Amino acid sequence: MCGIVGAIAERNVVPILMEGLRRLEYRGYDSAGVAILDDKDQLQRHRAKGKVQALQDILDTDPLYGSIGIAHTRWATHGVPSVRNAHPHFSDTRIGIVHNGIIENYEAIKEDLIANGVTLHSDTDTEVVAHRIHQYLKTGNGLFTAVKKTVDELIGAFALVVTCPDDPDKLVVARAGCPVVIGLGIGENFVASDVSALLPVTRSFKFLEEGDIAVITRDAVKIHDESGEIVERPTKESELNADAMDKGEYRHFMLKEIYEQPYSVTNTLEERIHSGRVFSSIFGHEAEGIFKKVEQVKIVACGTSYHSGLVAGYLIEQIAKLPCSVEIASEYRYRSPVLTPNTLFVTISQSGETLDTLEALRLAKKLGYLGTLGICNVPESAMVRESDLVLMTRAGPEIGVASTKAFTTQLTALSLLALVLGKNKGFAEGEEAGYVNSLNALPRLIEHALELDAPIKKLAENFADKHHALFLGRGAMYPIAMEGALKLKEISYIHAEAYPAGELKHGPLALVDEDMPIIAVAPNNQLLEKVKANLQEVRARGGELYVFTDSKAEMKSEDGVHVIHMPDNVDELQAPIVYTIPLQLLSYHVAVLKGTDVDQPRNLAKSVTVE
Repeated sequence: MCGIVGAIAERNVVPILMEGLRRLEYRGYDSAGVAILDDKDQLQRHRAKGKVQALQDILDTDPLYGSIGIAHTRWATHGVPSVRNAHPHFSDTRIGIVHNGIIENYEAIKEDLIANGVTLHSDTDTEVVAHRIHQYLKTGNGLFTAVKKTVDELIGAFALVVTCPDDPDKLVVARAGCPVVIGLGIGENFVASDVSALLPVTRSFKFLEEGDIAVITRDAVKIHDESGEIVERPTKESELNADAMDKGEYRHFMLKEIYEQPYSVTNTLEERIHSGRVFSSIFGHEAEGIFKKVEQVKIVACGTSYHSGLVAGYLIEQIAKLPCSVEIASEYRYRSPVLTPNTLFVTISQSGETLDTLEALRLAKKLGYLGTLGICNVPESAMVRESDLVLMTRAGPEIGVASTKAFTTQLTALSLLALVLGKNKGFAEGEEAGYVNSLNALPRLIEHALELDAPIKKLAENFADKHHALFLGRGAMYPIAMEGALKLKEISYIHAEAYPAGELKHGPLALVDEDMPIIAVAPNNQLLEKVKANLQEVRARGGELYVFTDSKAEMKSEDGVHVIHMPDNVDELQAPIVYTIPLQLLSYHVAVLKGTDVDQPRNLAKSVTVE
């Protein structure tokens, strides 16, 4: 989603702002802009449609210089992608503002502004906020008070950063529903929507809570809570490495992140399993007491995280023998869920700022679940702060919009959850150790799966002219098929759908012909023979089959059937993670052949912080 960067210093902040925008490109955007207060305390601005480089090209020919400034990458919600709709937005060059999120009541404010003679220059909900702040400023309020009065009127989710020539030594920042962090320096301070934007200039951060408004000067940060009281927010040192934002030897971030999965899974397991045991305390000091009472699990997530939750549903019912239901967060939060006693509420999010998932978590806390547990990759996120229990996935920064290592580390973390819940219900002797040994073997199995890169790259050539694809799986492999279909459609723009293989006869079989590739994930388990029968139905209708299975499945390549042999002896705990790898590689290579923007696919954003 949109990205914010702001800075106040004794030096020219434009290079800092631009580097911050580059580091936020992974979030997805369609335009970019920067505004500064120059040495005469005048607001100056450049904006560009398209990539950050287009903005840099303008700056190269018409530089801006200033020691206080704001910058933004926009993902269109109100108004088409264009220069006039790009941020920052001004109100008569007296207010400059950047904004993430959506103002739901902007139409009412807009009508009032127009009735009072205000001329609007964009189609955005953001510009009306700038004019409203300016109105309050004109009536004798200081900048902080003008922002506070405006924020009190707004309905929606937003993060705002405001600068004003009448109050030239500060930035005012507000948060409601969208993440924003303050970076601390010596004689300079910064603000951004993501820690990664500021790693070149600081490792010390303060994280605003819901309703906070902060006043940032060169030498101080003063934070007010929702009631207006001055509060202290703890300073945290980020463990992220600025070098993690580089592609290194890889052509794309996505490919780099696919190949990082043996290490990210190792990191997710490290210090959490030992000597055949998994420890409840890894979820938090209250975990043991909560887990002993759990009689049911509810999992809520969006997108790729929803797919990991679906796999977890199979694992929890199989391993822990507990009923588990999984829902899409945007659906859950708008119905009237019936709470079952002693239910653990689990949310999953790479960023920890996914708005629908956060709101589902907040609803769950109001409803009174036994406890809330967050599976997340960002330790500074709202989801982590607001959950009773937490398990970090330790994937490291994931820059590619299409999630890869975040997904497999989520599956790893959820496997740990299934084991801990099963342990509390009572394992047979040696059962826990067997599962732990399976998890320990995962990094090696992922490395073996990555060795399929070359043959999968060759197979991808068969997809370059296709417009549709069908993915099949059964049991826990059905969500993996869903994830494979999502990856293909996300980055190659091929329409892809996933079905349980047993559902073919209930409609999807009508789509099968020689132009419809069928991708099946078929590990050698108790459902293999059922899948084989389903695939025969496809082959009989001329469908081109691509089957991922192991050498013991007794399936061979032939005309119209391409068998890709996976590592042997992959058990049911390992299979969802291991069989994900070739589907990621297939999607990647197809996208490269089609010439799409692999890391920043059109219309998509990394972190969805609006509805």
